[in-house]
Amino acid sequence: MKLKPPPTSSSSSSSQTLTATAASSHDAKLLVRETLRISADLASAPSVPSVGSLPKNASFGVVDQQFVDSSLRLLCCEEIDGRRWKYFADESVGSEQLKLKKKKNAIRAVSLHSPQAPAEEFMAFIRSYVVPEGFPDSVTPSYVPYMTWRALKHFFGGAMGVFTTQTLLNSVGVSKHRTTPGAVAINWILKDGAGRVGKMLYARQGKKFDYDLKQLRFAGDLLMELGAGVELVTAVVPHFFLPLACAANVAKNVGAVTSTSTRTPIYKAFAKGENIGDVTAKGECVGNLADLVKSVVLHTLNRARFTVAVESFLRTGRVPTLQDGNSREDIFNFPWRQHRPIVLGPRFKEAFQDPNSYLAVKPIFEKEHYIVTYNPSKENIYVLLKDQAKSDDVLKAAFHGHVLLHIIRSSTNKQSSSRKQHEDELSASLLSTADLQAHVAESYKMVSALYMPFKSKAKEQGWVMSESLLNPGRARLCEMAT
Repeated sequence: MKLKPPPTSSSSSSSQTLTATAASSHDAKLLVRETLRISADLASAPSVPSVGSLPKNASFGVVDQQFVDSSLRLLCCEEIDGRRWKYFADESVGSEQLKLKKKKNAIRAVSLHSPQAPAEEFMAFIRSYVVPEGFPDSVTPSYVPYMTWRALKHFFGGAMGVFTTQTLLNSVGVSKHRTTPGAVAINWILKDGAGRVGKMLYARQGKKFDYDLKQLRFAGDLLMELGAGVELVTAVVPHFFLPLACAANVAKNVGAVTSTSTRTPIYKAFAKGENIGDVTAKGECVGNLADLVKSVVLHTLNRARFTVAVESFLRTGRVPTLQDGNSREDIFNFPWRQHRPIVLGPRFKEAFQDPNSYLAVKPIFEKEHYIVTYNPSKENIYVLLKDQAKSDDVLKAAFHGHVLLHIIRSSTNKQSSSRKQHEDELSASLLSTADLQAHVAESYKMVSALYMPFKSKAKEQGWVMSESLLNPGRARLCEMAT
């Protein structure tokens, strides 16, 4: 029998190669099939979950569906009294659209809080009138018991006033009929009630009574005289007694609450020791309010006195004395008028008209607790504060705003030397985004070199730099985009 020879090594190797090739081909088919399946799943799945597919308990606050879009880029977050907004750059708006100033805004604001219940809104409205700002942290624990007893006293005192008014009118012989004194008393009470409502509404001005003492005191005195004049007019037109008397009483009550609120801080500036009570008592004997307003010298810096000090420092290198700074303060610029052209603590949407203007200046202020910019369309300097900003940061931010204003005015005057231009006018057509970035960078260098010398010279003149009464807005940038 002839035996078959054993297979050679070459044939064995060929067999193994064929087996491996077949296995590799099978694995490749499986891999391709799995890849196609995954691709099909990805193609059929939505890339961004729609608003309708979100769970019911998902809350975005007051957010419209148009904001849930991949073309929106986060810029920053803003907080006002515990409520937050996020600002996004709408990248779907091109540069050509911005140049044409179409209605579609390039900056979108998204509210992160849900609407308050009507009861909560009503309580917040009441608190804004009856308790100080920052309550309860801004007052001592004894404030609530004292004001509770005071409210009860005024309540029963007002009720007693109704009966005493009617009795007094009857006793002087207004009429022997019982209905006539009652009607007159009702008119008189309505007049007083209108005045009290006006006083309550005006009391909502809050911290402005601390910031702008002279301006408020002067305005209150004018309102007192105006109310007295309207009361005299009632004799000429007695048939309009009630509306005229109500208007006069509103003016006089507003003047009274202004006088009461500003009296203690002004007398405190006069007292050197623990004699503020004596100074107040003697001061009430002074009849000429104008002399009091012009003679008081305050050591703190409000917006008007700060403007005088900084502008003098930038022009001459010197800070005015207390007497000079107070005498140059404009008491006719009433506090309810907005301070221009420097806006301190504004909303983000007021300061920036497009995302590029924000992104151009944002890197400059990475190490600061504020951002300063200029809006050419509104011709104002805007000083935005971050949530970490303290009293000294607010002071430095306001100083930076004046420095930037000084630079822009100087640049504008140079470029427009061929025509006459008011010194307070800022030309929007002469300032581009590149110019703005250059001016802001230049102002940053100047502030780094000048702010500490300004503080030092102000302290030498007697100004209190630790307590700034600049009255910034409540908006704060609470989270910067990364």
